[in-house]
Amino acid sequence: MERVHAARRQDRGAFQRQKDGRPMIFTEYGADTLPSEHKLPSVMWSQEYQNEYLDMNHRVFDSYDFVQGELVWNFADFQTTEGIMRANGNKKGIFTRQRQPKDAAFHFRARWTSLPIDYKG
Repeated sequence: MERVHAARRQDRGAFQRQKDGRPMIFTEYGADTLPSEHKLPSVMWSQEYQNEYLDMNHRVFDSYDFVQGELVWNFADFQTTEGIMRANGNKKGIFTRQRQPKDAAFHFRARWTSLPIDYKG
């Protein structure tokens, strides 16, 4: 995860140099997660991995003043065509297809309720 964090910081640094003083909102970030998968240390598809991935992105977003917003991909899991990169659909949601919360939903609630109203304002 630390290599991903370093790569994300490098990406955001490039955005900062190119943005000409304009604020940015980052969208469509997330990690596929199977609702029943729990594993420590975290592995891909586990809810722990999804939380670590989201937290890593949030640390990077928080470290740049020009990042003024974030929109996770996706609210809920949804069906897609079969393929080797999908485990019976897109599982990046913070809720299941049946609208049951994954651990990430609570992760976001804790994040968003802890940010002050004038955060980066």
